[in-house]
Amino acid sequence: MISNLQKRDLAHVWHPCSQMKDYEEFPPIVIKTGKGIYLYDENGKQYIDAVSSWWVNLFGHANERISSALSQQAFQLEHVIFANFTHEPGILLAEKLAALTPEGLTKVFFADNGSSAIEVALKMSFQYHAQKNKPNKKRFLALTDAYHGETLGALSVGGVGLYNEVFQPLLLDTVRAQGPDCFRCPFSERPESCSTPCISFIEEKLKQHHEEISAIIIEPLIQAAAGMKMYPPAYLKNLKELCLKYDVHLIADEVAVGFGRTGTMFACEQAGITPDFMCLSKGLTGGYLPMSVVLTTDEVYQAFYDDYETMKAFLHSHSYTGNPLACRVALEVLRVFEDEQYIKVNQEKSAYMRELAFQTFSHLPYVGEYRQTGMVGAIELVKDKATKEPFPSKERVGYKIYQIALEKGLLLRPLGNILYFMPPYVITKEEIKTMVDLTNEAVQEYFSKAVVEN
Repeated sequence: MISNLQKRDLAHVWHPCSQMKDYEEFPPIVIKTGKGIYLYDENGKQYIDAVSSWWVNLFGHANERISSALSQQAFQLEHVIFANFTHEPGILLAEKLAALTPEGLTKVFFADNGSSAIEVALKMSFQYHAQKNKPNKKRFLALTDAYHGETLGALSVGGVGLYNEVFQPLLLDTVRAQGPDCFRCPFSERPESCSTPCISFIEEKLKQHHEEISAIIIEPLIQAAAGMKMYPPAYLKNLKELCLKYDVHLIADEVAVGFGRTGTMFACEQAGITPDFMCLSKGLTGGYLPMSVVLTTDEVYQAFYDDYETMKAFLHSHSYTGNPLACRVALEVLRVFEDEQYIKVNQEKSAYMRELAFQTFSHLPYVGEYRQTGMVGAIELVKDKATKEPFPSKERVGYKIYQIALEKGLLLRPLGNILYFMPPYVITKEEIKTMVDLTNEAVQEYFSKAVVEN
């Protein structure tokens, strides 16, 4: 029975990443409240938010500390133009981020969301080279299956056809290199002993195009929207060396993987590298407000620092740049990390989640692999376990399991044939077990029905 609010939603709201016709049979669920890892709909039904509401929530819904900080700031300063003006929350946040991120990232540029941060980094890299008398460096190198957002510049360096194929005539001319695929490794390497021979795909492209490439952009350790493809830190380390060798910037898109998702505060830490640009968003504000930042080096900054009449300034802005509400919330998020030692706490939780998920899913005939990095776990469903043949996308296997899971009170939101866990960090071991058990029930129920139907 469709509710009044659902009818009103469908009359006017165009939802993101959705085929709206699907909602005729499966209308959007109206969420009224949230607390901790749980969401509650208009009928009072409870759902475990196993995907942190599109990967943004870190410390649970309606977190008292973060809500209180937001409320206090709202009564002091809600917003002010950030050109020729500044404010304490913005200053403190920039200082904090410069101290927490890899050494050398000293300058912080504020934007509104992950895609905007990518646009900023691309433009900064291009303009840097132009102002360093390297006018031929006009292109970017990106990986197959990459995802960096959905504005035109971000789509240009993305590699997931679902998002960018239709817009191809509008996009930048990007150099594309084969990305790492540890599950279907063409070199038959094992993750625990991988020497990352696949980095050769990038070096081949750099040998051909380095004089025209401004920057390489990459999602460190996990290609998220591609299906939670995970690869070892050594790949990043080797990539950084190639960037230095060929005079190409490295843009680390940590929008999805930053703030503890991979087991360290930032994924680049595990490779011991400092990128030329680091893009952060999502967990930056703990799921409360839209905000992103791009961190870069003094070397990059100095290429823009000159007298006004040289016109070397970086003329990019957003109306809500450096919004004080978002800055204050982000500061509280970082304080919660420190006070509660969540990086250490998550190590124990992630180890438990890994062991439990391996025991639960690895033996199933339609699970090709369970893989996990930090607090991100992924179940890859396959039609044939021996050949790793995927299910045809038209069967919508993941989507159908997602629907079953919702009935059981679990929000999964699959990526094609990949089901994944990226829960808020406040999840308990008992709740992790419930999350895994409900996923198993949904998977088993779907395939039991599929066998009967066939």
